[in-house]
Amino acid sequence: MKAANTPDNDFSASVPYKREEFFSKDGYEISIASEIWRLNKDVSFDLDWLSEWLRSDLIESFKQVLAVYAQTCSARHTENVHQRFKRYFKSTAGLEVFSPESMISFRSQLIGDEWQLSPVRAFIRTWISIGYEGIPSETLSMMEKWRIKGNEKGFAVQSMCPESGPLTDIEMEGIVSGVLECYTDGRLDLRSTCYAMILAMTGRRPIQISALKIKDLVAFEGKHFINFPRGKQRYAGWRSSFKKFPIVEDLWLLLQSQAEQVMASFKASAVGGIPVNLLVELPLFPDMNKYDASENLKDQLSGDFLHARSAEVGEAMVVVKAEIAVISERTGSITHMNPNRFRYTLGTNLAREGRGEYVIAEALDHSDIQNAGVYVRNIPEIVERIDKAVALQLAPLAQAFQGVLVLNETKARRGNDRSSRICSAGGNVGSCGSFGFCGALAPVACYTCSHFQPWLDGPHELVLDGLISERDSVYEGTGDLKIASVNDRLILAVSDVVTRCNAMKSDLANV
Repeated sequence: MKAANTPDNDFSASVPYKREEFFSKDGYEISIASEIWRLNKDVSFDLDWLSEWLRSDLIESFKQVLAVYAQTCSARHTENVHQRFKRYFKSTAGLEVFSPESMISFRSQLIGDEWQLSPVRAFIRTWISIGYEGIPSETLSMMEKWRIKGNEKGFAVQSMCPESGPLTDIEMEGIVSGVLECYTDGRLDLRSTCYAMILAMTGRRPIQISALKIKDLVAFEGKHFINFPRGKQRYAGWRSSFKKFPIVEDLWLLLQSQAEQVMASFKASAVGGIPVNLLVELPLFPDMNKYDASENLKDQLSGDFLHARSAEVGEAMVVVKAEIAVISERTGSITHMNPNRFRYTLGTNLAREGRGEYVIAEALDHSDIQNAGVYVRNIPEIVERIDKAVALQLAPLAQAFQGVLVLNETKARRGNDRSSRICSAGGNVGSCGSFGFCGALAPVACYTCSHFQPWLDGPHELVLDGLISERDSVYEGTGDLKIASVNDRLILAVSDVVTRCNAMKSDLANV
């Protein structure tokens, strides 16, 4: 159960402190004797496996040291330490635990994963420094002399991996437009849409998104911000420090709708109403299954208890990916989506703009620049030039065109309505099949719209030539590839229409 206060942690006494109960860093009360430790809403693990490998006195000492981690470090880091030791005990079965021989054997098995020794060594160092017995002093002396290779960082970014690395501008544009279109059509719910748009526009971590409260949506002097709780801050408590992130009005309105929906849900479930001062304390993304209307709401809001699991953000992206089905121009298959890719994309785009490590670290909410260097050391290039041949070759892969090609106006939906015609400088290019109002710029915005019905004999190649010429002109005038490539997905959509028209004309000629 969540507690309001945590005890004073004094680990420097000459006699090792023996705790029977303690509070995790996130305020969850835990019994040392318990087989299952829950550290926060996202992390819990069992310890019943210890009896298979350790004698009772070592189990007690191991749990006491692990409790120090649970009290002072993040729940996820504590869980990782627990997993490292679980692997160590299992892989060195038959050898004396904590002996130099067992550590040497463990190290020999960590081919490519030697970095996993670092948390094990740190744990043993803590064990001995506190004063618990059970680990030979020569084991730590030996391990302190080892040079442990760190975990490889930034491979997905530097390699521009099409499955796990940064998204291209064309992929990102497709994702954003796909999410909004599916939300408008009712194929995506508000919550999943909010998750996807926050990731796309801010690159925040799931743990930061799930920790948001309604009061973190801030408007000031006509500008809109999300006051994100900081994540992965060593020794910092849950929602103990924040950073404001500016957002566009469209995202603000979307999140306001989410906030209103949350308040309505709690009001409908509450007994006797909810005090006004508690409404802003509600989670922006709550777990309503945990809410108990018969219990005091203020107590339930004092920690992370009512907040959604962080993993829910990633799970939502699986649903979004399947629903919007954006095709990557690099692979020809559905673009893989996970929260990390949006962070990689934000850092990569900043590096392309010439921003330094400190700016990138600040934008990604890093406490230092040790992980920001990966973005500036190998900046992926944007395609400098897209001519008609390249566009026609890439178009079938990207599948940016979402409409339906029709033989002529009479075959189009609303074909008898002259106001449905889409006009270009070279003449009418097709019909709009939507009966609703649209403020998009025709005809260029139409080619990526699912309601667009291009005519077979429309002047689509003239539209394509104009877009490519405009791209070249912008690049020559500004020297900025980022600005010049803003319509690349549109170019691929028009190219796809040109390709389909040529194929249809060929088929009709053969018939």
